[in-house]
Order: sequence, then structure tokens, then C-alpha cells
Amino acid sequence: MTRIAPTAVLALGAAAALALTACAPRDGGGGGEALAPPELVTALPAATTPVDEVTWSIVEGEPATLDPVSSANLIIPNLCDNLLSLQPDFSVEPGIATSAEWADPTTFVIELRDDVTFWDGSPVTAEDVVYSLERNRSPESQWFSAFALVTGIAASGPHEVTVTFSAPDSTFRDALAGQGGAVMSAAFGAGAGDGLGTSEAGLMCTGPYELAADGWTPGSEIVTTANPDYWNGAPLVDTLRYVFVSDASTLATALTEGEIDGALNVSPSSRAAFEGEGAGRLVVGPSTASYSFGPASAEGPAANPDIRRALSLAIDREQYIDTVLNGLGEVQRTIVPEFTFQELSAADVYQEGYDALAAPGVDLDTATQLVEDSGEDVSEPLVLAVPAGATEFKNTAQIVQSAAKQIGLTIEIDEMQASDFGAMFYDASAREGIDLVATQGYLETPGVLGYPSLFMLPEELGGVFNWSGYANADVTAHMQAARTATDERTAAQEFVAAQEIFAPDMLQVTLAGAYQLSYVNDGLTGITSSVAMYSSPWALHLGGE
Repeated sequence: MTRIAPTAVLALGAAAALALTACAPRDGGGGGEALAPPELVTALPAATTPVDEVTWSIVEGEPATLDPVSSANLIIPNLCDNLLSLQPDFSVEPGIATSAEWADPTTFVIELRDDVTFWDGSPVTAEDVVYSLERNRSPESQWFSAFALVTGIAASGPHEVTVTFSAPDSTFRDALAGQGGAVMSAAFGAGAGDGLGTSEAGLMCTGPYELAADGWTPGSEIVTTANPDYWNGAPLVDTLRYVFVSDASTLATALTEGEIDGALNVSPSSRAAFEGEGAGRLVVGPSTASYSFGPASAEGPAANPDIRRALSLAIDREQYIDTVLNGLGEVQRTIVPEFTFQELSAADVYQEGYDALAAPGVDLDTATQLVEDSGEDVSEPLVLAVPAGATEFKNTAQIVQSAAKQIGLTIEIDEMQASDFGAMFYDASAREGIDLVATQGYLETPGVLGYPSLFMLPEELGGVFNWSGYANADVTAHMQAARTATDERTAAQEFVAAQEIFAPDMLQVTLAGAYQLSYVNDGLTGITSSVAMYSSPWALHLGGE
């Protein structure tokens, strides 16, 4: 599954002055000495010592709901287990399901553990799983695309569920390792009705932490407690309390002074503070997240691939990483990052296809020529939309603007309020007058099809962000063949064939891959520190060292 950021998802600090030709010091403190590349850690060693209470900040702010069908916040993975378990290295292991495999090309069978209970002690049944998966067959579910080919879900035994499809779907199994595979109590859901997941009605899941009675105080905090009967071993943290501090500077101070014990998705702008003297340490993990920008309309120069190629050739990626990500990222050749396929059985096919793509480099002469030969009228500025108040996006826009100027293009930056920026993703009228949109996106589960499908396929096949009207019959055929392939190597080969065509068209101009950043108090250990934290119970092994 794929997540794209219609609003600013990072903790944001005060805007920093930026000049394209002057990188920020790599030590973040003015010393000018290059830092050693960070060591990427997928998880901290499991805790061995019980802890009474931990306070954790959710930098994205207080969620509207904890219902996995409607939200993808970082609290849910500690509350609701998925059928399959996503590991920190992005591999998939059994979870509540002991197995989940294709019985034939259009029949998928899920076998359940017989010892899993909800927080209230009631056993997980096949009917609970049917209820949970059926909720994702509604277009209102954020996981609907993973269930688009499903024709039926039925209990086929006390601990067995059978899913039938209109065609094979190579993406479905891995999707069950994400929140599309979250299991909830059917009886509790029926009683909660539309309030399911809210502060008033709550929810009933099986995860390592329980939502305490009256534990959600809107506008203040969410308190969860250890599930003593958790099937995979009870957590060592008795109470995990979530607070909501989004401002990067405020959060950095609270973390380094020990007022808050930890946070995920901390801002790279606070790197110097996190790596200085303080109560904890910065943990850097691998991720599927990336920054990019793409066309917002089927008309105008931005819809022309030559203009996008020219912009790409004008931007220095290493300089972008130093300036925007404070060195905490990596050059990425296309929108599908390597981490998302490294544990797949056909990883060698995906890697060979990725390595065959051109590495992004600066070539101003070729970029200028592409603009001149494009046939586009570039006398008017191109408008680039970014969310207001977002340091990383503000800096991104300034870099694109400066690079464009060098090749004869003029970029006008439109910093939009969060509601207006978010509306652009679902309302065409909100994109009027906008040529380009900068975004951050990430993949929550293994698999390569989700992200490019949003931009390269026709809208009726899932290309909901294909605003430039991109239509390439070969790309569509290869992408569809990859999804409906019945073996993983064929799926990989079909995807690589599609990628070879769509990557040079730059429906999204990828600027950099961003590392997963967490800050953890020195007395604690055990978190998942890779991007797998979005789908796995990242605090299951949290506790004292």
C-alpha cells in the first residue's frame, strides 16, 4: 500500500534561509566538516527491563480516529494486529494467520491461530476476520485498492477464511501485513456503529497495548496499557502514553531534556540537537519515503515530459539531501525505492531493473536544450504548490525555483494552507492555476505496484493522481500483467518492463529518499526503527535496557 502526503506529515521547524549554491553545513552546527554516513538500524535490541510508563509524541498530531479502515496513524499498529506480521527488515511473517496462501489462481485461504483473544478475552474467530476484511471492500476504506479484485470473503472453517477473486492478484498477500489486514471484533464493531475508533466509542483489537477505559482525552493525550494476555508476549511497558507535539523546535527541546521519552518521524532539521548532549539518541532507519514533485494538470508546460526531464537535470540531488534532509537521505533513481523489494523472492529481478535506470545527475546544457526544444510557451511562471509552514517543502520549492531559473524557466511558489493543499488531491477545481505539486510519499508494505499505479495508470485502474492524463498502453499492460501474475518472478519482470518506460517520463520527479528518523531516551530500547513501524507493533519490545 502507498501513502502520499496531502498535508505536511513532518514535524516542522522555523524556516531556514536557503540558497541553492550554499549547502547547509553537514554537521548542522557550522563546523563545515562532513558527517559520516549514518548507520541504518531496522530495530533497537529488545528491552529486558520493565518500565512503568513511557511518554511518546506523535508528531503528526492527534488522530481523528483509531479505526484502521479510516486512518494510518502510528498508534494503531500497537493496538490492532494484522493477519500477517511485517518485520523491521520489511519481510513478512505469520501473525494472527499461521498461513495465508493461494489455493489456486483466484482462491486465497487464510488459516488462523486458535489461541488469539481480543482485549476483553473473547476469542478471535473466522467471522471476526470476515467482518474486518469486508470493511475494506468499501471505496471509503483507505485500503480499498488492495481489495479491488475480491469477489467474496467467507468463513470456511472455525479458524479458516477463504477469499475469492475475479483475477489473480500478486499484491494481496503482502497487503495483509499492513493495516488492510487488521483484525477487529465483529461484535464490538456492531455495537459501536459509526463511532468505532473514536474517543467516545473506542475499539476492540488484539494488539500488545489496549486502549484504556476513558484513555483518550481529546485535545490532550491517549493512554494505552499493556495487554497481559498478548499472544506474542506481553510488553514490558505498563503504560504507553501518547502526546501530540508537532513543532520541531518544541519537540526537540522536550526530547533532549527528557520531558518526552521518544518520538518517531522527527525532523531532520533538528539533527544537530539530537546528536548533541541530551537525554537520548537519534536512531536512523531505512525507509521507503521519498520527496518528489509532479504535474497537476494535463495542460501547460508541466504536463510535457521534456520540461520535467529538464527540471530533473537541473537539480543537484546530493545538494538537495544536504540542504533539505540535513544529510539524512539518499539519492533515489525512481519513485519505487530499493527497500520496498529487498526481501521479496524476486528481489534480484527488481534490483537489476532498478540498477539499469539512469542515476539522476546535473546537466544544465541538456536541460536548457530540452526546454528550448519542447515547443512550450514558457514565458509565464509555472506555479509549484507546497504546504505552508513546512520547512522541508519550503526548501524543496526554493531549490526547484533556483534550478529552474538556470534553464530558462520561472517557478512561482504557492504555499497553501493545509486544508487547501489537501483538497487538491481529491478536488480538480482546487488544482486550478497549479502546474506542479511537491509531495512526500511512502510505502507501508512490501511491493512495487502501489506507488506508480497512482500516477501512471488511467484513473479507472487506480491512477487517482494521474492529473496529467498520462496514457501509455504498454505501461498499463505491463502493470496489469504484474498485478495478475501467478508467480512472483513473472510479476517482477512485468513491473521492470513497465518501469523502464515510465521512469524516464518522470510523472514524479524524485528528489531524494528520506531515512526514517526516531529519537529515543537513553534508558529505553526495543522500537522498530524502519518504515515498518507504520504496519507493525513498533513498541512491542519497548522497555528498559
